[in-house]
Amino acid sequence: MKWVRFQRDGQEWMGIWKENGIYPVEGEMFGSYTVTEEAVAHDDVRLLAPLTPNKLIAIGRNYAAHAAEGGKPVPKEPMIFLVSPTAVIGPEEEIYLPNRVDRIDHEAELAVVIGKRGKAIPRERAREYIFGYTCGNDVSNRVLQKKDGQFTRAKSFDTFKPLGPWIETELDPSDLRIRLEVNGEVRQDGRTSEMVHSIPVLVEAISAVFPLEPGDVILTGTPSGVGPLQPGDQVRMEIEGIGALSHRVTG
Repeated sequence: MKWVRFQRDGQEWMGIWKENGIYPVEGEMFGSYTVTEEAVAHDDVRLLAPLTPNKLIAIGRNYAAHAAEGGKPVPKEPMIFLVSPTAVIGPEEEIYLPNRVDRIDHEAELAVVIGKRGKAIPRERAREYIFGYTCGNDVSNRVLQKKDGQFTRAKSFDTFKPLGPWIETELDPSDLRIRLEVNGEVRQDGRTSEMVHSIPVLVEAISAVFPLEPGDVILTGTPSGVGPLQPGDQVRMEIEGIGALSHRVTG
């Protein structure tokens, strides 16, 4: 199923996206819910980010080619850091660059949505705790990243974490194509099978440190080809089996 959050007539709703429309949902995404029988037309709503993450957990250098393009070694263990959930925006919202001096890059990533609380989860049971998957663009200020020696400030500005367009719950994420274009030019083109540390390994490593909870989102790293964004750019990323996520860049 494709879970969406949308706005209609000034109100926010959850729903299930289907080809013939969106079916509103009453209840809890990670609990009990009912799906209404009457669909809302796609054109009558504005899609929002499919969720506001409880925790936004990111993984650094999880593709060898990306680590190489930055001149960095591949981590022997997952490189885990936290990003502010307030940076999240939805489909077609604008990515705002706070200045035109710093290099601010795009990073197309598969995002994992956690659906059940767990601590010290063995990799063999990781799938039990995953609700679904969505697209994420891990926009990053490289100047601040280098200055700080860590990632939180560089990646937590308002609008720096586009997510969407929905959460796909029926998907094998082990070998999906990830592409990102800027103004129609392909910048990134990789596959999730190129991850250094697989999704089950990430779930195990993160939950060994702190509990994973419903609504947590894991950004699993980016393929090579990251590059700078400029005001006026149109960014479009797509993940096979999920969908596409587009944004205009302003600043």
